[in-house]
Amino acid sequence: MIDFSFTDEQRALRELAREFAQNEIAPRAAEYDRQSRHPSDILEKAHEVGLMNMTVPEEYGGADLGMLETCLVSEELAAACSGIGTAIIANTLALAPLLLAASPTQLKQHVVPLCRGPNLAALCMTEPQAGSDVGAIRTTARLDGDHYVINGTKTLIDNGGVAQSYCVFASTDPGQGVRGISAFVVPADLPGVSVGKHEDKMGQRAINTSEVIFEEVLLPIENRIGSEGEGFSIFLEALSRNKPWIAAAAVGVAGAALAEATKYAQEREQFGRPIASFQAIQFKLADMAIKIEGARLLTWHAAWLVDQGLRHASPSAIAKCYASDVAMEVTTDAVQVFGGYGYVKEYPVEKMMRDAKAFQLYMGTNEIQRYLIAQDLVR
Repeated sequence: MIDFSFTDEQRALRELAREFAQNEIAPRAAEYDRQSRHPSDILEKAHEVGLMNMTVPEEYGGADLGMLETCLVSEELAAACSGIGTAIIANTLALAPLLLAASPTQLKQHVVPLCRGPNLAALCMTEPQAGSDVGAIRTTARLDGDHYVINGTKTLIDNGGVAQSYCVFASTDPGQGVRGISAFVVPADLPGVSVGKHEDKMGQRAINTSEVIFEEVLLPIENRIGSEGEGFSIFLEALSRNKPWIAAAAVGVAGAALAEATKYAQEREQFGRPIASFQAIQFKLADMAIKIEGARLLTWHAAWLVDQGLRHASPSAIAKCYASDVAMEVTTDAVQVFGGYGYVKEYPVEKMMRDAKAFQLYMGTNEIQRYLIAQDLVR
């Protein structure tokens, strides 16, 4: 039986996220975007009200909620600012490898302290020469007695310049490609860990995206997550479980763009009447709404599969791919509804269009998502 109703707790969480987004994020979104500044004060408030670390079990300091609840929150936060929203939710991805493969002792040592405050973790896989081609990573972890020695540079790391902990994927056997990748939890304050350049991005500028550099970092063997060579499978599962909230964020941006375009179309007059009275504009708004509703349902379905422990890799890829494409299409159409004013920073749809592009690129480009979907079909 299909049931689209929410529990009282889910409705309350959604309303909490909406109020927080509109009261704490929306009024300052343009400022943070303009300055490309880390929203530390907003993260502190988000932690206070329980909007961080939602999928972390309660015994380790989290809210012990599911992916569907995370999606409800992600959509509301992104509707106000997807950069700030991603900064708040990003621990869900960065801590996923530990929740998947770490021992209880490791979880108590690394996750519990992180969840006590508005602290951040960052997932480190992408490198200058290794984006979609994960097997090409050059960061190495060489075993030396009871320590690993980590060397390498990670790039385009969200929350990279401000995180207290890094989940790092490095090669323990470079000759084995992806089969030689292992996962590690690396405290940001270890000697040899440093932050490189801060990326000056097109959109989602309110989340700090930086290089993270590891130079002769001595890491205890106990900081390895899982066994040697399991890193790639841990990484894939972590991404698969987290794609729904990225899709939800894309839906949030698209929904906000539709709301702005609808409002503007009713206020803007040309030829003696509101442009919303013209069928060309009406159909554009209707098509935007159709796409958003479809993307939201695909997202909720993928999140539900994750929460039920059912097969979710392909549905998650479909949701992420479709929702991010929809966000780009809808925000572009919103700018078109605004006409020339849509191209001006005074109006919010210009920022939304820039922000939307990122969803088609990170957590695996949409070309990679289509490849994964096709591979699942032909299998």
